[in-house]
Amino acid sequence: MSGKNGVRGDHRLVADLVAPGSRVLDIGCGDGELLDLLVRDNKVDGRGIEISQAGVNACVARGLSVVQGDADSDLADYPDDAFDFVILSQTLQATRAPRVVLDQLLRIGSNVIVSFPNFGVWRNRLQLMFLGRMPVTDYLPYSWYDTPNIHFCTIRDFVSMCEETNAHMVKAMALNARGEPVGFTAPWWVWNLIGEQALFLLKR
Repeated sequence: MSGKNGVRGDHRLVADLVAPGSRVLDIGCGDGELLDLLVRDNKVDGRGIEISQAGVNACVARGLSVVQGDADSDLADYPDDAFDFVILSQTLQATRAPRVVLDQLLRIGSNVIVSFPNFGVWRNRLQLMFLGRMPVTDYLPYSWYDTPNIHFCTIRDFVSMCEETNAHMVKAMALNARGEPVGFTAPWWVWNLIGEQALFLLKR
């Protein structure tokens, strides 16, 4: 969902976390919208990995350095600390082994930025409770039978996985449907109810 100046709210928040001139790897970069923003505004040395050929083609058309690859299988080819920032934006839930992927992100990046839709938000709970059907929302727009998402998770699930992998949470935000931060500090269980999506900055 586009925000100020046509830039998605969550993309702007990611850009605010990335230091200018950094070496950046955007994993699951889609059509390159976020990576293009980082290269243009933050002047990063940006690289991308995208699983779909259509996405790679769109990125190349933007002049971005992107290769076709799979987060589940191709991250092992990168050396330790190869990038200043590694980004996994709205892709974690589509990986086959999220915890393995997170370990790889923390290995190859000094800083790791992860965002994902929160399956535990109150709207989803109400759809399940009253309609008895899998939720369909702006950030979970697919029907259950054609979704690319394999592992739905909540904010609390992700926090638990970070604790299990000894990932240090430098910054964490619950976001609304427009990709804007929820404007107050709250316990995890509150964010788990009201956050449409979440954004984390992690370090090993």
